[in-house]
Formats: sequence, C-alpha cells, structure tokens
Amino acid sequence: MAHDHHHHHGYSIGSRIGVAFWLNLAFAVLEIVGGLWTNSMAVLSDALHDFGDSIALGLTWHFARVSERKGDEAFTFGYRRFSLLGALVMSFVLFGGGFVVLFEAIPRLLSPETANARGMIYLAIAGIAINGIAALRTHGGRSLSERVVTWHFVEDVLGWLAVLIAGIVMSLTDIRILDPVLSILITLYVLWNVGRRLKETLVILLQGTPEGLSVDRVEAVIRLMPGVCDVHHTHIWTQDGERHVLTTHVVAAEETTLGEAGELRRGIRDRLKPLGIRHATIEIERETDCSGCDDDCHSS
Repeated sequence: MAHDHHHHHGYSIGSRIGVAFWLNLAFAVLEIVGGLWTNSMAVLSDALHDFGDSIALGLTWHFARVSERKGDEAFTFGYRRFSLLGALVMSFVLFGGGFVVLFEAIPRLLSPETANARGMIYLAIAGIAINGIAALRTHGGRSLSERVVTWHFVEDVLGWLAVLIAGIVMSLTDIRILDPVLSILITLYVLWNVGRRLKETLVILLQGTPEGLSVDRVEAVIRLMPGVCDVHHTHIWTQDGERHVLTTHVVAAEETTLGEAGELRRGIRDRLKPLGIRHATIEIERETDCSGCDDDCHSS
C-alpha cells in the first residue's frame, strides 16, 4: 500500500512540474523574441536562463516519473538515480549558455547599444507575473526536485525585478551600460548556483557521504543500541540526495542468539530511518572477547 501512495506522490510531482515546464517553455520562447525586439542583453541572458530551466524541468519531469519505477534486473536499486541525469544535463546546458551570454555582453560594456527600455518594462512585468504564478504552483513540494524548481522561479522573479528597475532607469536617463552590466550579473549569479548544484550532483554520483551525515554520527547512533559492542566498516552513500544506503558491521556479545541478532538489526534500521537511510545492510558479528564494551552489551 505504501508503494501506491508513493506512486501518487510521484505523479503529483510530475503534474506540478509539468505545468511549470509548459509555462516556462512558452515564456522562454517569448523572451528570446522579446530580447531580440528590445535589443536587450539582460532580457536575452534571462531568456537563456529560462530556456535552460525549461530543458531541466522537462528532464526533471520525465525522470521524476522514471525514478518512481521499482528495482528490476537491470537496475536492482531502482531508478532513483535517473533524476540526477536531468540535473547533470541542465548544468552543462546552463554553463554553455552562460558563457555565450558573457561573450556577447562583455564587448557591450565598451560600446553600449541602445535597448528598448519600454519594451523591457513590459516584458519584466509579464515575467514577474508568470514566474510568480509558477512559483506558487510548485511551492510546498517536499521532494528535492520540487524545491529546486520552486527556487528557480523565485530566482526568475528576482531577475525580472532587476530588469524592470533597469528598464525604468534607462527610460528616464541615458545610462545604456546598465543593460550589459545587469546581464553579466544575472549570468554570474546563475553560473554560481549551477556550479554549486553540479558539485552536489557529482558528489552523489561519486558515492560521496550524503550532506549532513557522517560515518561517526551514524556509528554513534548504532553504538547507543543495547547489545552493540562495536561498529566498523560503515559505508554510506545516497541514491538521489534523499534516499540513503548504508552497509555496516556490528559487533554483538558472544551469547547473542540468532533471534536477538534479528531484533538488533530491526532496532538499528528503525533508528536509522529518521536519518534518511532507507536501505541498510547490517552484518552482525559475535565477539568472543567483548572488551571495551559496557554492561549494556551483556544485558541483551
């Protein structure tokens, strides 16, 4: 039954992200047209950011559905990691696009071109409205991908706010350099965020210890269990940043029976669940000389 509930949750992620995807894609196309019409690098750099987001959303939407599949012969741990592919592809798309924008915008610092300020104001108002609606639509999602998507829309609203301010200032004064400066700032901000996310994704793919967890912390939790003398050979990694996997060797007192060992395993798994560890392989060893262990160890 739990599986069923989970599947529905996955599907709602899919439908939420789906709405956001179509909104974003339509708007990105509108922005490219608008950027060329207003001759504004700031609008074009935001269009590129949005276009990257659309690709990312499309992939996230697709992989959110794929990653709900249970394990099979081909992928015994299930398809969770497929959600990381979306993050990787998006990172590379945004990096590539970001460098194109910088390449275009930097020469404009030396010879600023006139941008259509009024057009920028209209586009910015539309941008704030559409991204605001999309942010409200995905807000409150619990999954990592939904949180990331919501944050994207909030960033977009802020980006458009900057374009709106620049458009107003440029319509009142003749500070043409504001447009390329703004586009460079938006792009650097996007690249910095993408870099951070790429690092997180790579750590997950390279089987790094999940953020916020350490072997010491997990072993300390296990050592608190009555009947445990020692813990060693602990390895922790994560499937998708949310569901963690652990293997460990637990040393129990010599007189621990098979039944007690089973109880101990179940107890440890329950203790580890709040830490996000969904899959724990626990090997119980019996210690003939249970030195350095407290009385708890024998009382079990």
